Amino acid sequence: MTAFAATTLYLGLFGLFMLILKLNVGRVRGAEKVGFGDGNNEAVQRAIRAQGNAVEDVPIVLLGLVGLAALSAPVVLIHGLGGSFLVGRVLHAIGIGGSSGSSFGRSVGTLITLIVKLVTAGACIWFALT
Repeated sequence: MTAFAATTLYLGLFGLFMLILKLNVGRVRGAEKVGFGDGNNEAVQRAIRAQGNAVEDVPIVLLGLVGLAALSAPVVLIHGLGGSFLVGRVLHAIGIGGSSGSSFGRSVGTLITLIVKLVTAGACIWFALT
């Protein structure tokens, strides 16, 4: 598998993940009978935040993976970052979707996300300068 093929794999997986989060917002809105916005409903707010948090984090990491692939980074690095990031985002979405307070999934998912963003940024800078 090439670096671009690995990156494209994560683009596809995250495309499906983002679709699932979007569909979940619609599902929760329907179940809670909230037609627009969050209706001041905690379950809807959690679903919206799970999607919103992913929208904040996913694009920059995926762009980083594309950049790393373009700079011929090792495939194992792309899989390590992409796979870890996917696990982190899924944990976060489950954690925030199930509880308005702190939870294992939310905490660990946030930590994994921060580490992956930092390593991706550092790797992009490293591969661009070397």
